Amino acid sequence: MAQIIDGKTISQQIKEELKEEAGRLREAGIEACLAVVQVGTDPASTIYVRNKRRACEYIGIRSLLHELPENTSQEELLALIEQLNEDPKVHGILVQLPLPKQMDESVILKAIDPGKDVDGFHPINVGRLCIGEKSYLPCTPAGIIELLKRSGITVAGKECVVIGRSNIVGKPMSLLLLQENGTVTIAHSKTEHLKEVAKRADILVVAIGKPGFITREYVKEGAAVIDVGIHRNSQNKVCGDVDFEDVRQVAGAVTPVPGGVGPMTIAMLMRNCLEAAKETVEQR
Repeated sequence: MAQIIDGKTISQQIKEELKEEAGRLREAGIEACLAVVQVGTDPASTIYVRNKRRACEYIGIRSLLHELPENTSQEELLALIEQLNEDPKVHGILVQLPLPKQMDESVILKAIDPGKDVDGFHPINVGRLCIGEKSYLPCTPAGIIELLKRSGITVAGKECVVIGRSNIVGKPMSLLLLQENGTVTIAHSKTEHLKEVAKRADILVVAIGKPGFITREYVKEGAAVIDVGIHRNSQNKVCGDVDFEDVRQVAGAVTPVPGGVGPMTIAMLMRNCLEAAKETVEQR
């Protein structure tokens, strides 16, 4: 039976470390501040924003919430981002996705100052990641690396397969695994013989967007399986891309949904925000 990788416990450990760090920053005269912008009232977005603000409160990061109506124009949002870019008391800026259809997500993300881009989505930060320079790392992939490290799972020399090629998870995940000296394959919807490719993996990261898609037939015995998906099944229960009960019979370690990757994403966002605030101290 697989080891359960407990993202709740590990993220709490990280938050305790960050709480101490935030305290040290305050002693240096810096109160870390995260500005969160939400356009519209998408229910899932509202939950995510609330969870992020709670994490800020716990750690000791000031959070500013800008709630804009659904019909806000792109120009109005860009004007707010410019204002936040210029505000020296704001260290991190997060625009909650998805955005309403009248907005171009790419234009909005590029408008955020790369030095305040705590989501790690700005092309400059993505480019830095690609060439191995210091950057703000996308929160979900960074959280997965922490999960592996703190669970005693070594990446170096291992066969790693990432199923999914999104800019938010799949691509940056593969780069971070590569930085940890893993041997990385990216698989996706057009990959032939997906079961055989997945079954080579010592570490299998699944971000395919299909509930319960990965069963034991895709998993090498003893592999570490990281489930990034989050859905509601036909019984309205939260589930992931991995058939948890089936896969845990053969995997060496597996993340549950909920309670696996999700809490780590918020912990990494908090870490990025504190890193941005520390830059302020270093620039003095």
